Amino acid sequence: MSATIEIPPRTGTAFHLRKGSMLTVIDPQGCQVSDLLAFAASDVREVISNGRTFDYEETLRLTTGNTLWSTRSNAMLRICADDVGRHDFLLTPCSEATFRHFYPSKPVHRGCFGNLAEALGPYGIEPDSIPTAFNLFMNVPVDARGRLRVDPPVSKAGDSITLKAEMDLVIGLTACSAYASNGGTFKPIHYRIN
Repeated sequence: MSATIEIPPRTGTAFHLRKGSMLTVIDPQGCQVSDLLAFAASDVREVISNGRTFDYEETLRLTTGNTLWSTRSNAMLRICADDVGRHDFLLTPCSEATFRHFYPSKPVHRGCFGNLAEALGPYGIEPDSIPTAFNLFMNVPVDARGRLRVDPPVSKAGDSITLKAEMDLVIGLTACSAYASNGGTFKPIHYRIN
């Protein structure tokens, strides 16, 4: 088993994930979101797609057994284990604009978008290429009329999700920075690769 790596609160990272490798993302303290992005290592213009994933998996509730698909209809990641079963694939990574829009009385933060842009830059990924993230542990209920809201995550301390790489990937991963997404507090995210 590989070492567990910590992503400090309100920061992000990026790394290569080889085909067949297992990525486990852990919420060590509970109630903390982690935005996950995936790009094909062979051509970073091929990116994770919420639309393709919802279409092919025929569900908004992605969990164990579901696959995350790319813009080119290729399998990118398969969910092998999931302690929580509640994640979001509708909302874009939080950004400076998000903070100005939703939190006008709070200090502006570059958010997950800014953290991902910085982390992914060395891999040749430009900010305009950042898609909607698979927001691990994020709790976004949608009512019968289609209205959505952001509630605190239901993840508890030590809960995790494990995904298997179905191709060579560049992964972006954060410890989310938005107030509502994390119940008003900011904590680290841990991950390991096997």
